[in-house]
Amino acid sequence: MTPVKIAITGATGLVGSHVAAEAARRGFTVAALVRPTSDTRFLDSMGVVKVTGDIHDKAALNKLCKDARFVVNCAARVGDWGKLADFRRDNVDALGLLLDAASRAGVQRIVHVSSLGVYEPRDHFGTDETVLPALKSLDAYTRSKTEGEILLLAYAAAASGVFEARYGASAVMLPYARQVLRGSELAPRDHLSEAVILRPGFVYGERDRTVVPKLANALRAGKFAYFGPGTQALNSIYAGNIAKAVFLAMEKDDAAGHAFNLTDGVNPTKREFVEFIAGRLGVGVPRASIPLSVAWPLATVVHEVSRMAGVKSAPFINKARYKFLGLHLDFSINKARARLGYDPDTDWRSNLSRVI
Repeated sequence: MTPVKIAITGATGLVGSHVAAEAARRGFTVAALVRPTSDTRFLDSMGVVKVTGDIHDKAALNKLCKDARFVVNCAARVGDWGKLADFRRDNVDALGLLLDAASRAGVQRIVHVSSLGVYEPRDHFGTDETVLPALKSLDAYTRSKTEGEILLLAYAAAASGVFEARYGASAVMLPYARQVLRGSELAPRDHLSEAVILRPGFVYGERDRTVVPKLANALRAGKFAYFGPGTQALNSIYAGNIAKAVFLAMEKDDAAGHAFNLTDGVNPTKREFVEFIAGRLGVGVPRASIPLSVAWPLATVVHEVSRMAGVKSAPFINKARYKFLGLHLDFSINKARARLGYDPDTDWRSNLSRVI
């Protein structure tokens, strides 16, 4: 029998590379969209079929999706600093192009990797999917991820009608996502109908080129400080757990139209997570802490002044970093456990050791 083809965007990144590895392990034919400058050695080692292009290249997207049964969208512009227009272009505009390409190719289902950042920026204690994502965000990345979700659900709903994971009445549809939807080259009846949204938290894993390496460098340099006591929960998830959830989202018939929170199923505190990394690196455990009563006003002032000044690199403190370090981030994954059969590897220390 001809192996089922899975098309993946963002396969050279952290999450996408784990999805590609899991797909290859399961015997799927894996096709990945890669830029000409991408390091593809890991994908090459697994025999992944490479389609050269980027997420705005319609011809490359059409080629990627041809004969695919499933599409997994892991590509995204990430970061805690930047212009909303740039994040929208890569996280919303490009998603619209991918949806059109998948629809033309007759793809059965798309699994879209979003983020727990779509929820309101506040302390969370067991927040589940019945809580709607926030239409206002602290940073451009999470705003664009919310708009991407709305676009995806509106696009798929145009074909199949009813979705439980919708954003309430159509009146709350963000104008920008609606504008992108109108840009679809296909009639609504021709739109891809099956879509699943996965919302992972703070992702760590092998082949991470950004977050954990930057944290490690800050610890080595003695330039890390907690916001508050550091006992706030961290919504962490190993990339391998996301990959497992992706395939559950493909397999379960009743997953279509739903969004699922994803974490490791345990909530280490920020201090536990950071101190574990420091211990593995053999550097001193950080002691500095900025009181929350000071951290938020400071983050707000520095963020706004830097934004108005057109600063291109993220300042040492901003609203997004406050959210990551200052807030209690505990989200329920009961829906993923019940509907998908999601059973994550909870041994975050062993997984993080391999990352380090």
